[in-house]
Amino acid sequence: MTIKIKYTNKTINKLASNLVLFCDEKYSPSGIKKYISNAEFSYINDLIRTIDVKKNLFIFEVNSKKKIVLISIKKDLKTSDIENLGAEFHKRINTVKNGEYFIVSDSVVGKNENFLGHFLHGLKLKSYEFKKYKTKKELKNISINVVGTKNKPSLQNQLKFKALEEGTFYARDLVSEPGNILHPDEYAKRIGFLKKDGLKINIYDEKKLKKLGMNALLGVGQGSIRGSYLVTMEWNGAKNNSKPLAFVGKGVCFDTGGYSLKPAKFMEDMTYDMAGSATVVGLMKNFAIRKAKINAVGVVGLVENMVSGNAQRPGDIVRSYSGKTIEILNTDAEGRLVLADALTFTEEKFKPEFIVDLATLTGAIIVCLGSEYAGLFSNNDKLSKEIFNAGEKVEEKVWRMPLHKNYDKLMNSKNADMQNINYVGGAGSTTAAQFLQRFILNKTPWAHLDIAGMAFSKYGGALNSGGATGFGVRLLNQLVEENYE
Repeated sequence: MTIKIKYTNKTINKLASNLVLFCDEKYSPSGIKKYISNAEFSYINDLIRTIDVKKNLFIFEVNSKKKIVLISIKKDLKTSDIENLGAEFHKRINTVKNGEYFIVSDSVVGKNENFLGHFLHGLKLKSYEFKKYKTKKELKNISINVVGTKNKPSLQNQLKFKALEEGTFYARDLVSEPGNILHPDEYAKRIGFLKKDGLKINIYDEKKLKKLGMNALLGVGQGSIRGSYLVTMEWNGAKNNSKPLAFVGKGVCFDTGGYSLKPAKFMEDMTYDMAGSATVVGLMKNFAIRKAKINAVGVVGLVENMVSGNAQRPGDIVRSYSGKTIEILNTDAEGRLVLADALTFTEEKFKPEFIVDLATLTGAIIVCLGSEYAGLFSNNDKLSKEIFNAGEKVEEKVWRMPLHKNYDKLMNSKNADMQNINYVGGAGSTTAAQFLQRFILNKTPWAHLDIAGMAFSKYGGALNSGGATGFGVRLLNQLVEENYE
């Protein structure tokens, strides 16, 4: 669906079709009287007496050409509640092929700051569809006209919401692409195009990675005919030379499991095993569009984990960028190998204030938290609390899981410094995070988000209609905006 939003200071014409009006939680009709005809008011006033006021939204069909949408604004709404209300509005109007709606901003009641901005943001996020490869496209066009002189989002806030939407949609687009299209070569190329948004892009190909000694990352991709890459994206929006905020993403464009082959039913969704990197790319695009007043760097490792005569074998030992050696006991525990090199490189090269990495890392986190929370692992209480609070505000929730030195013994190897799986079993997500922590060498504040249960939704959620969610873009933007900007 294409949603076009237009703002105008004109007063509403009472004869306009499809009016959207707001009222209090008791559906008191007195506030809407001046926006509709006497006959329409009488009709709606009669119907209001029969409705369930616990519901947020009602659509009254005045005649065959006109609807009046009445939305109640309850007291003490959180911004996420307002966005969900906008998404609910989209869900209700998504049944028609084309339509035009006039939202009367002057009818907004209460003291919810920037109510309409969050309402329309939720509507836009819910409207996302990925139908690029449908030969027969059902085109839907909805025009939203915001009329009135009060309660409109400022131009600055409009830009912030637009940046968030574009960043989130870009992340969703990347995750939605099939593996035969978005392989590492194409992915690196697409990131390069973000220079036009003002990002500084550096692409490290296999030749450069070999010279740097990134053998953990390269080992994952060596079975593919496609290249392996590390791509950095820099945004310098602070006036001073403050340390950058660093975001690192796992970009396994397709994951067969390698020689530790996945069962077929688990492999078909592995096009989204690069969702962590997509979040980082979308986040950096968002920073650039809205001209965020921070210094930030995004780092993504892009590989394809395939089976071939040149693929990595169980039992191989590789030397990582950090110098630490890793015994590969399971080639399907590949994401942590990609992140291991990316984390040490990011810490050493950029000396950031903190590092947050994102990855669809373990199925174990889905067993633990389902599709309601991402797993949060961290070496820093302050950063953990900031991420948790940001997640609560935008409803991209995280739950902190344990890290402890006692888990290290499960990752120690007889033949190398460590092995890439916990051979005893249990605590799969924690031992994976414990593995990653070994590659933070200088005690930089670090958080790992395991988003395996959050990156893709087959049944849809409050602000998405199923498929790629773009989880993490809004969460990390909120983290930055609230604490570091």
